[in-house]
Amino acid sequence: MSTKTKNDYNDQSIKVLKGADRVRKRPAVIFGSDGLSGCEHSFFEILSNSIDEAREGFGKVINITVYRDHSFCVEDFGRGVPLDWNEKEEKYNWELVFCELYAGGKYDGSGEGNYEYALGLNGLGACATQYSSEYMSVVSYTSSSKITVNFKKGEPSGEMLKEPPVKKRTGTVIKWKPDTEVFTDIAIKKEYFLELLKKQAVVNAGLLLKLFWEEEDSGFTETEFIYPNGIIDYVKELCGAESDSEEDEDGESYSNTLTAPVFWETERKGRDREDKPEYKVKVQASFAFVRNNPIIEYYHNSSYLEHGGSPDKAVRSAFTKAIDTYLKNNGKYSKNEPKIGFQDIEDSLCLVTNSFSTNSMTSYENQTKKAITNVFIAEAMTDFFLSQLEIYFAENPFDAEAIAKQILINKRSRESAEIARKDLKKKLAAANTDMSNRVEKFANCRSKDPEKRELFIVEGDSALTSCKLGRDADFQAIIPVRGKTLNCLKANYDKIFQSDIIIDLLKVIGCGAEVKGRGGSGVSSFDYSALKWNKIILCTDADEDGFQIRTLILTMFYRLLPTLIREGRVYIAQSPLYEITTKDKILFAYDEKEKQQILSELEGQKYTLQRSKGLGENEPDMMWKTTMCPATRRLIKICPEDERKTFEIFDILLGDNLAGRKRYIAENGYKYVELADI
Repeated sequence: MSTKTKNDYNDQSIKVLKGADRVRKRPAVIFGSDGLSGCEHSFFEILSNSIDEAREGFGKVINITVYRDHSFCVEDFGRGVPLDWNEKEEKYNWELVFCELYAGGKYDGSGEGNYEYALGLNGLGACATQYSSEYMSVVSYTSSSKITVNFKKGEPSGEMLKEPPVKKRTGTVIKWKPDTEVFTDIAIKKEYFLELLKKQAVVNAGLLLKLFWEEEDSGFTETEFIYPNGIIDYVKELCGAESDSEEDEDGESYSNTLTAPVFWETERKGRDREDKPEYKVKVQASFAFVRNNPIIEYYHNSSYLEHGGSPDKAVRSAFTKAIDTYLKNNGKYSKNEPKIGFQDIEDSLCLVTNSFSTNSMTSYENQTKKAITNVFIAEAMTDFFLSQLEIYFAENPFDAEAIAKQILINKRSRESAEIARKDLKKKLAAANTDMSNRVEKFANCRSKDPEKRELFIVEGDSALTSCKLGRDADFQAIIPVRGKTLNCLKANYDKIFQSDIIIDLLKVIGCGAEVKGRGGSGVSSFDYSALKWNKIILCTDADEDGFQIRTLILTMFYRLLPTLIREGRVYIAQSPLYEITTKDKILFAYDEKEKQQILSELEGQKYTLQRSKGLGENEPDMMWKTTMCPATRRLIKICPEDERKTFEIFDILLGDNLAGRKRYIAENGYKYVELADI
């Protein structure tokens, strides 16, 4: 151990960060990160102030502009942020709002001040965002004046400019650019804004949010978000309640919704502790029970609560208790049957809650506002949901029966899945032994390093032989699939785990399987850290049989190993469609366009053009060059941008959603007519 001789830690070692350095040197303390997520949160802080104005009834439109250089502009039509002289504080308000942490106009916790329910609470957001900006320009239009102030690198730039008021114009315009000296990344993707603004439109009924996005070479595109009736419009959209019913193959009506969406609202007063002040909480909730695509979202004072907190605690407690009581009172349980859990409910529940509390009494877990912890809010929401559900079941007996039936199906399916998990665990218990001794025709590699190893899943024995001869046995392993695998979206777990092909694949992959009951509960023996491969590569012929085998294997991954897809571990090896042989070389074309491009570049040279052989017919050196060599092969990473949409498409095309499949074919079939074998 070395001994310090200089710069010893002593009384002179303690320093205080002042001014902008309090944020610029430690942005993660305020924004949760110094990366892109922190930059996103800084944007949300400015937007939140405009939303608070709109919720108080001042302005119905907010314009958001995102420029190519990653600067932003937020324009609202509220009252205008006060920037002039503050006699009480003996400072200009622009100094307090944009240069002082913990300064703002939302500290009146009585509910009678300027903001009864506000997203911004702590007086941190505007100042912290200004401190972390390369530059910021603020223009405030009030009934008495137009004031402009500018900042650079967290410090005032120039004098405050005060002008006469602009006729019929109030509101605030803030333009700024996050500083790359503060954030490691400021290139916020368009998807973030689309998702954020949609959520804010959902929970602020009637508020119009306009996004102006500057494209690289085509000017600005405009997207608008508005939900006139708020969360019930959103729930109808999520569960497809407004779409027409379809008929299944038996001619019976089919709809995704088991029950029509409902909207509830209440306002209550209480306190988190006897010695704490009383405050108001307003609760809105909308829900429907659905067959497919359940979703639960919580919001508080317009902030999306990713981790829930109090509302989640209330929903879990109230819905579980109310539905369990209904099942008991109506004799729905079998003899000695265990009671339901919330996991059995959430698999069929499409629910959105939107709560508000008197601003200064909201207890967020931290400044990023992803969960609230108020005891009274949890208690008030639990009591409200319990009483409303009791009334709902009494007034809607047919809906109550449909809900009860579906929840019991979910529960019993979950219990069957748990049995399947245990059986799977037994089958995979010998994972530490040599794979080659346990899986027929599996050709392992020499390397034990999971960051180097690659697993090729190939089509049949002939492809196995070609790949074995063409691979680098140091880090490339091969397992063949014999025939077509099960359609894992339509088969139950009992049938899936009777398939030798699937069990062999799971054994070789090494991390178990994510076996879920209909309630979405838990994971079986899945352990991502036990994954034995850096890449898992699907390698099939470029023909109809090959495409079908590839699709069915991908379906297995979506059903049993979705985490591997999310983490970018699953790939498809592209096989060339054509071989173009010239005097001194062989060229490969992977599609028609590439074939035409190669032929045009040969400029009159003699060549032979032929369809590429199947994998089993390739010579080892060709297999290495086209399919297995990291330097020359072509791989497609299976990593869906929109996971929920991808799973919906798999369900439509390969699952039991017959009505959805009919609708999809009717709407999209014309695109594939030329490919059909007519």
